[in-house]
Amino acid sequence: MTVSVKVLIPAKLAENSQTTQYTANGVTVLIDKFTATNFSASAATISVNLVTAADTAGNQNLIVKTKTLQPAETYTFPEITGAALAPSGFISTIAGTASAINIRSNGREIT
Repeated sequence: MTVSVKVLIPAKLAENSQTTQYTANGVTVLIDKFTATNFSASAATISVNLVTAADTAGNQNLIVKTKTLQPAETYTFPEITGAALAPSGFISTIAGTASAINIRSNGREIT
């Protein structure tokens, strides 16, 4: 068994349509941190899904629903920290507003 520390999602804008941000290709993943920062001047929302390989993003795998971030607020999602993704599972997000929230995640890939 090999464990590699990885940036799962490099810092990027969260899209305002449901978007797969990271897929556990051939590995099991432990999510160590997931961060979102609202850099806009208005409150903005983000939702996060942790999806199994045989599923699609939807209410059945919604972990955080429309979390409101105030202007300049950063949130570290304790609901996601420590979660595991089986091979081919993925992280999907949707922001309520385009160009308002930056996301980033790191974790460990296990082969």
